[in-house]
Amino acid sequence: MLVVPWAESDQPGMHFVNLRDEPYSIAEIPEAERFPDLARALRALNANRSPFLTAKCDAWPISPRDGATELEAMRKELMLFEDEATFAFTSYIDLLWRERAIFASAHQQQDRLDRIARRATKLSHPESMVQCVLRPAMVDLGAPLEGFATTLYVTSLSSDAELANRRWASALEDVVDLLRSRDFEVNRTSATIDS
Repeated sequence: MLVVPWAESDQPGMHFVNLRDEPYSIAEIPEAERFPDLARALRALNANRSPFLTAKCDAWPISPRDGATELEAMRKELMLFEDEATFAFTSYIDLLWRERAIFASAHQQQDRLDRIARRATKLSHPESMVQCVLRPAMVDLGAPLEGFATTLYVTSLSSDAELANRRWASALEDVVDLLRSRDFEVNRTSATIDS
């Protein structure tokens, strides 16, 4: 279950940063500092007209040394040969739909995730994959609300680590553009979890 706001008791300084209310607080997110492409995605996903609020994120490389089994599974999924995909770069972003009615409904969110999945197949990134996982969430940004969050995973593979990172950045940018499209805009008359 995703709980927002959150704080890591074993990692001082690791906590929820509300980028919608405090966009300049992005400097408090170490992953955004290490990966500028992730920072751009977070800014876009928390912008005024975005249907989302982000809660957590991370990004990391996967090498043959520490992720051979994971790389093999991804190669099979994308139908790539081993020499085409020996490295990967991956990320996740926990997303909260801002509209209360959508946040509270697993069915409505699943419908939207199905639309995202269909549209993502049309993106021109054959070495990349997008996965969305629906999970329970508890949000208290003024009043406690129970609903659902979506964890968005974007992963790209390549024959070298640098190219995997560049492919990931390009795929992430296109996925964020897809998520920010008119099809998913917030209904201006709807109550939101952050109002």
